[in-house]
Amino acid sequence: QVQLVESGGGLVQAGGSLRLSCAFAGNIARITTMGWYRQASGKQREEVASISGDTTEYSGSAKGRFTISRDNAKNTLYLQMTSLKPEDTATYYCHAYDLTRGLNYWGRGSLVTVSS
Repeated sequence: QVQLVESGGGLVQAGGSLRLSCAFAGNIARITTMGWYRQASGKQREEVASISGDTTEYSGSAKGRFTISRDNAKNTLYLQMTSLKPEDTATYYCHAYDLTRGLNYWGRGSLVTVSS
């Protein structure tokens, strides 16, 4: 089992910045990929960014504005978000994937609201 707990969400004005954190614990040795997803009201959950080893990937909307990073010493995943837009408003979820067993783990989410 892997436990994921997000923090750092809140209300920010358009153009501002915010950093999300995801503290992870448990059987993390099996985790191959971690990432951030988001779900806006009335929309499907979408992937924002992922990190596997030193490789990072971003959605088109996140590229150039968001940065994903992982601090293994602190067991924490981050998502630094800059130049935020109202359309970034969503609940952001931390995700971890165990490739060996094909298991997905999710946090409970952290709400980010960007005002115009």
